Amino acid sequence: MVRLRALLLGLMVAAIAQGCSDPTRVMDDNTEIANHNWSYVNRVKYDVDIADNNIPYNLYFNVRVTGNYRYSNMFALVKMTSPGKKTLVTRYEFKLAKPDGEWLGSGTGNMYSYQIPIRKAYKFPTAGKWHFEIEQNMRDNPLHEVTDAGLRVEKAQ
Repeated sequence: MVRLRALLLGLMVAAIAQGCSDPTRVMDDNTEIANHNWSYVNRVKYDVDIADNNIPYNLYFNVRVTGNYRYSNMFALVKMTSPGKKTLVTRYEFKLAKPDGEWLGSGTGNMYSYQIPIRKAYKFPTAGKWHFEIEQNMRDNPLHEVTDAGLRVEKAQ
C-alpha cells in the first residue's frame, strides 16, 4: 500500500512537472552581473543548439535592473556567430521606462525584469551550435544597477 502511494505520488509530480514545461523554449538563461556593475568586457555568452533551421524562432533579451538604474533605456550589442563562424553584430536600444519615469518591466520590490524581443520569427540560415554574446553599449562603464542579463530562444508559434 505504501509503495502504491509513493508510486502514485511520483506519477502525479511527474505529470505536474510535465504540464509546467514550456514546449516552445529552446533555451532561457540569465547571467548574474557581479556587484550589479556591467562592464563592456563582461559579455554574457551562450551557446544555443538550433536543431531545425526550417522553422522560425523568437529571440529575447532578458535583463533585470534595480529601481536605482539611472536611465530609461539601455543600448546593447548582440553578436550572433553561426556554426560556420560567420558573425553578425547588431546594436539595439531597449526601452525600460516611460518618459515620466514609470518602469515598463514587471517589478517586485526594487527589481524590474524585462524580456524584450530581439528578433521575431527569425529563421537561422543553418542548423547547429550558434554562439551569442551580449555586451552593454552605454556610455557608462561599468553600467550600474544591472543585476542580470540573458537570452531566451523559443520556437515561434
